[in-house]
Amino acid sequence: MTSLTFPGAGLSLGITYLNLRPWWKGGRKWKDLMPFAGAFLLGAVSTMCVGGLLGLLAGCSAVGVNTAGDKAVGGATGQHSGALAHGSLGALTPDGAVVVFLATVAAAAAWKAASKGDQRRMLGGVVCGASLTLTAGVAGALHWLPAAVNMLGVSGRTLLEGGGIL
Repeated sequence: MTSLTFPGAGLSLGITYLNLRPWWKGGRKWKDLMPFAGAFLLGAVSTMCVGGLLGLLAGCSAVGVNTAGDKAVGGATGQHSGALAHGSLGALTPDGAVVVFLATVAAAAAWKAASKGDQRRMLGGVVCGASLTLTAGVAGALHWLPAAVNMLGVSGRTLLEGGGIL
């Protein structure tokens, strides 16, 4: 997986700020934050999808923000910077993979029904989630996410096999 550069992280943080500021200044309703935040989490878990289409797209997101961030920061300041400490969310189990797949299906349906503004927020969330999760700091802050996804998959399997929830 590609490492994230500091200018790439700067670009992703800028996009995150532009999505969080209106929510913070507005009514702070959770429903207004959901297009960006939900897509951010989907982007984050896509970094765990090694060998799959979601993993490939997460890598493309990192390459894209690295290139654009280097052009933006370098163009504005004349300075360039290298890669950050690489982070990883960890491994996705086969049961967790079903959860990520279903979340992707739900996100695709939400995308289709969303307004153009919400679609832009969702795109920004996926890109920022996929790129920022490649840093050690954000991956560390989201250390709970892989276990939650994998455990949800185990619970779903248990429920479908006739067991109780958890």
